[in-house]
Amino acid sequence: MTLVKKYNRFPFFPSMFDDEMLKSMSNWPGTMHHNASIPAVNIAEKEDAFVIDVAVPGLSKEDFKVELSNNILTISSEKESKQENNDEKGQYTRKEFHYASFTRSFTLPEKLIDQEKINGSYDNGILQLVLPKKEQTLNKGSRNIEIR
Repeated sequence: MTLVKKYNRFPFFPSMFDDEMLKSMSNWPGTMHHNASIPAVNIAEKEDAFVIDVAVPGLSKEDFKVELSNNILTISSEKESKQENNDEKGQYTRKEFHYASFTRSFTLPEKLIDQEKINGSYDNGILQLVLPKKEQTLNKGSRNIEIR
């Protein structure tokens, strides 16, 4: 008698493709790893600008590429790290490397952002981009209109 029926996610595969094997297959090169991530982004609108904060700890400002093309702001990064352990003959006993990259793109409203004045900074793991608003779009306060 079967008490628990196991759900077969892949009925077209033989039963040897159980959950444990599928989990290990997800760690094969070229597959999406469970710990891969895209950095979190906060976007705030201030009176005179939009501010984009990207959480990217462990990088340096040289690791980023920020491009603006056809009203699309693209933030990307590529980072490679290596660790090698060699024996006395210089042969590898262990060699590990890690490669990580991400790309985030944002479509900017052409009539709202002064694209020539966009600037950025990187401090304490936060990449901050400031996108100033065009002068004519700034709220210049209220005024009374005289009716004649």
